[in-house]
Amino acid sequence: MGFQQGLSGLNAASKNLDVIGHNIANANTTGFKASRAEFSALVAASMGAGTNSAGFGVETAAVSQQFTQGSMTSTGNGLDVAINGNGFFKVQQPNGSAAYTRAGNFKLNKTGDLVTNSGATVMGYKADPTTGVVGTLAVPLNFPVGSPIAAKETTSVTATFNLDARAKDAAGAAAVVGPPAVAAVPATPRSTYGTSVNVYDSEGVATPVNLYFQKTATANTWDVYDSLDPTATAVLTGLTFNDSGAITAPAATAPDSGFGVRLTNILPTSNPNITTAINSTGVPPGVFLDLSKVTQFGNKFSVSDIKQNGYAAGEMTGVNIGNDGSVVASYSNGTTSTVAQVALANFRNPQGLTPVGDNNWVETIDSGVPVMGKPGDGNFGGLRSGALEDSNVDLTAELVNMMTAQRSYQANAQTIKTQDQVISTIVNLR
Repeated sequence: MGFQQGLSGLNAASKNLDVIGHNIANANTTGFKASRAEFSALVAASMGAGTNSAGFGVETAAVSQQFTQGSMTSTGNGLDVAINGNGFFKVQQPNGSAAYTRAGNFKLNKTGDLVTNSGATVMGYKADPTTGVVGTLAVPLNFPVGSPIAAKETTSVTATFNLDARAKDAAGAAAVVGPPAVAAVPATPRSTYGTSVNVYDSEGVATPVNLYFQKTATANTWDVYDSLDPTATAVLTGLTFNDSGAITAPAATAPDSGFGVRLTNILPTSNPNITTAINSTGVPPGVFLDLSKVTQFGNKFSVSDIKQNGYAAGEMTGVNIGNDGSVVASYSNGTTSTVAQVALANFRNPQGLTPVGDNNWVETIDSGVPVMGKPGDGNFGGLRSGALEDSNVDLTAELVNMMTAQRSYQANAQTIKTQDQVISTIVNLR
């Protein structure tokens, strides 16, 4: 007998304890994947070896990573994102090399880079600033906080409100002596049914547009004004509804659709630099007043929503990541815009990846080359915004494994002690 078997057993048990200790130490590490030590027997190989050959002991065959899904913890942080399924976030390390991680606790640094805690920049697909279409080339994501967004001129206003079907002719009516006698109907002030909205010129300066609705003598018909001046001309005549309260006129002309009219004479009131009407050079010119959602029911006049598509210039104030990986920028003017999408990478053999610390892995020949894609596409997992993937370490199982490894270490130490006693006995024979 020799000491080799017991010594190899001690080394194997020690390696197992190292792996278990590493797992336990990272039980709270975001995106961490547990490992396990795998062993194989050492046997002397020779020509004509018999079946009664004793082995040489044990060796550590591999330390295998377990890429099972970790549980998710909701954080509410807009830059936290967890992968639910296959895939890794691709990052560019400070030295320019590529790495991959499951830890989605990202930050926005002072230069606007979307980075991990170790300073690696997250890779993603940038969106075209004009069309919003997301590209297909993964690049480091950078969103300089404070970068301006140009003003956008208003081209349409969409209004959702109800006009009171019980309204009388705004002009009123004189009393009738009779018979039969009819009481006088007072005139309805133009301001009774009114609302307003700010529209923006090409330099992002707001101009208020007032809309007043006057019931006419014709049933189910209204006129629309933009001023309280009694001499003002209506901007729209013949706003008509059917007996069910649905709008029937005026029908919009192409390229507009639905019901409404283009207002071509909205002049900026707060910007001395622009003297032409808002969107006067557009195709078509003017601001389209979309009234398709206006109703006439027997309820009080109420405005549910009124919005327009222009905005003032603004600066980026922050970014958030959506469930589809979309990176949405928020601006000081209250607008938001999708500026990029986080990229995912996957491997044919994830266990072939080499861990390099900082929650990162790098590709190897065993892992194969990465396949890039977008969250939710094909074999790629989806994302959960405002959450992080926890370590997949089962702490209870690791503590049991630690006790087993300790017993194995003690048992192998006992074999060495026994070997020593046997040799001492042989040496002391007389």
